[in-house]
Amino acid sequence: VQLVESGGGLVQAGGSLRLSCAASGSIFSINAMGWYRQAPGKERDLVAWITGGGRTNYTDSVKGRFTISKDNAKKTVYLQMNSLKPEDTAIYYCNADIRIIAPNAALYDRDYWGHGTQVTVSS
Repeated sequence: VQLVESGGGLVQAGGSLRLSCAASGSIFSINAMGWYRQAPGKERDLVAWITGGGRTNYTDSVKGRFTISKDNAKKTVYLQMNSLKPEDTAIYYCNADIRIIAPNAALYDRDYWGHGTQVTVSS
């Protein structure tokens, strides 16, 4: 299974970016997908999360500004980021809890990470 992220970049404060993360491989189903971020010198923290059933969860600092959504057919999760602030600057990582199909046809739940995409917000 691979997670491929896209959409990061440099934007001025108040601007918007949209991150995408596409999952591919021997996927039976996706239990949940989400985004974490890690700023320089800080720990990796949860930004937003969406379950297979569509329930969402956001860290307080992004509520009202960020929206997480998904396209089940494309196995893709999106993070629409509006009203960006300099403190949103970080590497954003996609994470997924995926039920995979093993070669013997057994099903296993596994946790996967993308390589990260840089988001820089200038003041």
